Amino acid sequence: MKLVKRFEHQFAEVVRMIHEARYNAIKSVNAELVKLYWSIGEYISRKIKAAEWGDAVVDSLAGYIQTNHPEFKGFTRRGLYRMRQFYETYNKKRFVSAVLTQISWTNHLLILSKAKSKEERKFYLILTIKEKYSSRELARQIDSGLFERAMLSRKKVSAMLTQKHLEAPEVFRDTYVLDFLNLPEAHSERELQQSIVSNLKNFILEFGRDFTFVGQEYRIQVGKNDYFIDLLFFHRSLKCLVMIELKIDDFKPEYLGKLNFYLEVLDRDVKRPDENPSVGIILCKSKDDEVVEYALSRNLSPALIAEYKTRLIPKKILQKKLHELFLLNEAPD
Repeated sequence: MKLVKRFEHQFAEVVRMIHEARYNAIKSVNAELVKLYWSIGEYISRKIKAAEWGDAVVDSLAGYIQTNHPEFKGFTRRGLYRMRQFYETYNKKRFVSAVLTQISWTNHLLILSKAKSKEERKFYLILTIKEKYSSRELARQIDSGLFERAMLSRKKVSAMLTQKHLEAPEVFRDTYVLDFLNLPEAHSERELQQSIVSNLKNFILEFGRDFTFVGQEYRIQVGKNDYFIDLLFFHRSLKCLVMIELKIDDFKPEYLGKLNFYLEVLDRDVKRPDENPSVGIILCKSKDDEVVEYALSRNLSPALIAEYKTRLIPKKILQKKLHELFLLNEAPD
């Protein structure tokens, strides 16, 4: 036990190397599978377009493989047509080789079946790579209408946030769906905070994998007074502390005063010299975008206002709103 304690850091490094090698091996196998399915899809597509094959031939191919090579899984009629669809969907896109092999076949099938436009497909392809989504996590994001929410977003951030963190608009969202908290419609800030901490894995998946939890009710001290930040995180790519203040009502401009004070304390007393300025988020149950815009216009701290929903917004409603927005943008002046 003494030796383990003495060399624990080195042992952990070896374990990290094992995990990395296993992950790379899985990635390599996945890339070869996706290339195989692409090649089969291309072959079938060309045979059909050349009028050499019809549906009956594809059905026969599926039967031939299943009968003579039952060890080959997934090459059913449906599977073969999915491979053809996969090829025909992306064969004219420039990002094919750089993107498609980084995503599992299961996630490709989810995107092909659930995404309705090329813009939506590209959105989820890039997001899946960035966030390393499992199929379950990706399905949740698609079902929650993340693409539609991103397109409808009227994100309001302070000028200082984009000045200090150029990547911020891509990192943060206007609305977060926290349906996994299973909170009643009427709940307290304490209940909200505790439920987030109890469901931290899902909360970080919703916010983004680069968030690392630092603490709940994080204590800071100024003079003889103690203050407590609801939730404190560290964001790896932004290389900064991110504090979240929770509000169960509509955003009010006076909330920014408290947020700015906390950010000043974090940057003076907690932030390390090699880290970037801290970011503050006020997460409200609702907000008036015009009030938010006025409140942030002269705010000198890297801050943003977002809202949370405790229930999934029906995707059909989001799609309808997005369609209305497209029609509005296309309407003549």
